Amino acid sequence: MKIDFYLRFYTHPGQSILVTGNIAQLGNDDIHSALALDYVNGEFWHASIVLGSLPEEPLRYHYVLRNEDGTLTEEWGDDKVVEFPAAGLSEVQVIDTWNYAGEYENVFYTNPFQEVLLPHHKAAKKGRVKTLPTHEFLVKAPLLASDEVVCLLGNGTTLRDWDETDPLLLTPEGGWWVLRLSVPPESFPIEYKYGVYNKKEKSFVRYETGPNRSLPGDARKGKVSIIHDGFVHLPNSGWKGAGVAIPVFSLRSKQSMGVGEFTDIRLLVDWAVKCGLRLVQLLPVQDTTATYTWLDSYPYAAISAFALHPIYLNLEKCAGRKYADLIKPLKKKQKELNALTELDYEQVIKIKLLTVKELYELQKEEFKKDPGFLDFFADNENWLVPYAAFCYLRDKNGSSEFTRWKQHGRYDAEAIRKFTAPSGRQYDSIALQYFIQYHLHLQLREAVDYAHEHGVVLKGDIPIGIGRNSCDAWVEPGLYHMDLQAGAPPDNFAVKGQNWGFPTYNWERMQQDGYAWWKRRFGHMRNYFDAFRIDHILGFFRIWSIPMDIVEGILGHFEPAIPVHRVEFQQRNIWFDQDRYTKPFINDTVLNEVFGPDMAETVKTSWLEPEGNGQYRLQSAFDTQRKIAVHFSEQAASAYGDKLRTGLYDLVSNLILLEVEGSGGQQFHFRISMENTSSFRHLEWHVQQQLKDLYVNYFYSRRGRFLAEGGHAKTTCAEKGYQYARLRRGPGHGAAQCSRRHASAGHPESRSAANAEESGA
Repeated sequence: MKIDFYLRFYTHPGQSILVTGNIAQLGNDDIHSALALDYVNGEFWHASIVLGSLPEEPLRYHYVLRNEDGTLTEEWGDDKVVEFPAAGLSEVQVIDTWNYAGEYENVFYTNPFQEVLLPHHKAAKKGRVKTLPTHEFLVKAPLLASDEVVCLLGNGTTLRDWDETDPLLLTPEGGWWVLRLSVPPESFPIEYKYGVYNKKEKSFVRYETGPNRSLPGDARKGKVSIIHDGFVHLPNSGWKGAGVAIPVFSLRSKQSMGVGEFTDIRLLVDWAVKCGLRLVQLLPVQDTTATYTWLDSYPYAAISAFALHPIYLNLEKCAGRKYADLIKPLKKKQKELNALTELDYEQVIKIKLLTVKELYELQKEEFKKDPGFLDFFADNENWLVPYAAFCYLRDKNGSSEFTRWKQHGRYDAEAIRKFTAPSGRQYDSIALQYFIQYHLHLQLREAVDYAHEHGVVLKGDIPIGIGRNSCDAWVEPGLYHMDLQAGAPPDNFAVKGQNWGFPTYNWERMQQDGYAWWKRRFGHMRNYFDAFRIDHILGFFRIWSIPMDIVEGILGHFEPAIPVHRVEFQQRNIWFDQDRYTKPFINDTVLNEVFGPDMAETVKTSWLEPEGNGQYRLQSAFDTQRKIAVHFSEQAASAYGDKLRTGLYDLVSNLILLEVEGSGGQQFHFRISMENTSSFRHLEWHVQQQLKDLYVNYFYSRRGRFLAEGGHAKTTCAEKGYQYARLRRGPGHGAAQCSRRHASAGHPESRSAANAEESGA
């Protein structure tokens, strides 16, 4: 069988088109082994293959644009399909339209719209085909009303000669509107248009906008032409929706125990329907139980990226009618907790965990044999077993800081398998976590199903980070940079930046297994949510990385980034004194500015030591923000102590450059907001101007260009920094090349642009 691929696509010189698919001739879905198309004319690209035998599965394929610089851009979707009949077909011609990823209508083919929000059009039953059609027309129109279908009209009797009273009606099949026709050879070339037809009123509604579509070619026995026509050209303003964002703990009702619960989502859905809302967005619902105190109420510091929070469990639902008597004595306490103006987190979690433990003891034998639980366990064993072990060890050791545990501080899969075996004496404590998670799963799934039945979708909130003392970090510490902290640079809301304390991701390690952890995480959350909000999604592209000895966010840097090489200072004739730029600049003027004259004297005698030339350095016991924080954590809180601690933090951050670890003093990151430091203000004016120019180059020109090129690895950044410095050496080809590479990046009008992209993190 011969298959001809024709793609309507306008390209620029140097660009080319590839086609990839699930057969060997198309590279078996490997875009680097894709088949190249040949340029035909300004409208078409073409390729042809011959199949020795028909594939067992339908052919799925899509197109790839190769740009002049070698970068590849794939079209959106995987729904271009060729199905092969049993016999009678010797040639297939596909005439395709590129599906641009940014096409507005593509959003309406995502699960929330297709499964819940948009009206469902009943697909026609596939009857037995007596004769093979010569042409199949496929087109998309996601925003039709429930009584509307796509129709087709064109020239010639087969296409009804533009008769709007009798158009050809298409039927929905797998996301497409489809029409199969036998077109006689004498009809070509044909012109046609799609339109909208109301089946209930049996009336033609309108044509699509734009010029007529045209189809060259022929029709002969044994050949079929499949035309993927993209989208019907209709106004895309036919759907509007609004939603509400709320944390589950705020959904407290008379039926809940002092806090909003998964069962209360039904009430929110009822309210949303009355208000005409179509989406409910929830804050993170993962388990954050680390200390059993109110500190655990922060929803973005989960101890597991997979486990649900026990506080959202409805005890009455968990007990059922059979064990309802166990819940009745709690009614008085329930009223007291519900009457509070604020959530009493510690009381609520204590009551729930004690009660659910009793319920488990009563139900455990039947629970362990429950087919529903057994299916749940099989689907979730990869995270559920380590999580249950983590919870047990947390409670046994009185801390979630697994590095301090006496046993199992370093995760060993085989050891944990034995540790969680049903024969172990601690198994009931392990299985209690299975019991809790299973009932949370049931209650949340029931709420999700209820929302879908009422035309409402749920949107989940996925934090970019994971807790430093979490089950995820315990099980796979290599996936994270445990010696670094994620945060955000300064902005108008946090002038010293933010330090979230989460470890940063080791993307190079994650890439080795195809980002399996992220796929598991998203796959698991799809059990409950139709869409996700990823908190700080920019973290997928670059993160504000902070060393562990720093408390505030001000001394972080973007990762990835191309550091400044020492050579660049020489090239720009900038006086380079490494100690002056990389160590805190402290003199009497600085101390008076930070502390005032009276406190400054105390600081000099108790916290600093003289360095000569009227300057000071912090004593080794207090030369990092972390050491200072530890010291003050052991002191009684006071306004004086707070001012002193903050001032000492400011001294630590009063520098200009951050040395890249392991670079041997050759590479540096600029300290953000450099010009606001007194260290910078005490430099000579011309040195300030030179540093400003290099600062702008570091934060804007090279960073923007590097990210545009898809840079990501730390080693790559360092190599690029050195290459950048080499390219700038003197006249010649290298310098000219460097100039061309970075000239297009430009630089913004003010530093605030860098911080604006981080706002709201």
